[in-house]
Amino acid sequence: MTLCVALDLASARENLKLAEQLSGEKIWFKVGLRSFIRDGWGFLDELDRAGGAKPVFLDLKLHDIPKTMADAAEAIADRGVAMFNLHASAGPSGLATVMDRLSARSSRPLVLGVTALTSLSEQEFEALYHAPLEPTAAAMARSCHEAGLDGVVCSVHEVGAIKSATRSDFLALTPGIRLAHNGEDDQNRIASPAQAQKQGSDFIVMGRPIYGAKDPAAVVQEVLGTL
Repeated sequence: MTLCVALDLASARENLKLAEQLSGEKIWFKVGLRSFIRDGWGFLDELDRAGGAKPVFLDLKLHDIPKTMADAAEAIADRGVAMFNLHASAGPSGLATVMDRLSARSSRPLVLGVTALTSLSEQEFEALYHAPLEPTAAAMARSCHEAGLDGVVCSVHEVGAIKSATRSDFLALTPGIRLAHNGEDDQNRIASPAQAQKQGSDFIVMGRPIYGAKDPAAVVQEVLGTL
C-alpha cells in the first residue's frame, strides 16, 4: 500500500516546504484542485525539485463531455504526471473516450474514476443519486473497469465490494484516512491506515494529519510503520 500526501496548504511556498521535509520518504504527492488552480504547472516543476522527484497524483476529478475530458487527459499525460482522476459519473462514453485516446500513446498515466466522494454521508449520497451508496459505488467501479481505467477513488468501506465487482488488482485509492487521535474534519467515511490495508486499499491519501502536525515527517514515518 502506498501513501499519498496531499499538498493542500494555503500557499505554494508552504507546500514546497512540506515537500522538502518529506523528500526522503517513500511516498507520492497529491496535488489537488486548490493548489493546481492557484499555482499551475510551474508548481509541479518546483515540486519535482523540492520533493525528490516523487510520483504525483493530480487530483482534478475531470467531469465534462467526452472529447473535452480526453483532450484534458492528453494534456495531463504530456506533462508526465503519474496518475490522475476523473468522475465515474461522467458516464461510460466519457470514460471510454479518455482511455481510447490514452491507449494510443506509448506510455500513459494511471487513470482512476471517482465513485462516491468521502465527504458524503450515506444519507447525502442516497439523496443525490437516489440509490444506496455501496452497490452504486460498485456499479460505478464496474463501469470504470469495463472502460479500461486502472482503478477508482472510493472510501475504505467500499473497497471490498468494488474489488469483488471488478478484480483484486483493480486499484483502490482511499482518501479520508485518519490516525486514532485525528478528527474527521470535512470527511465522513473515514478509516485508519491499518483498516485501509486490511480492506485492500492500494493507495491511501492523508493531508491534514500530516501537514497539520508539528513534525510531518514523524507522522509519515508513523503511518509507514503501520503498513
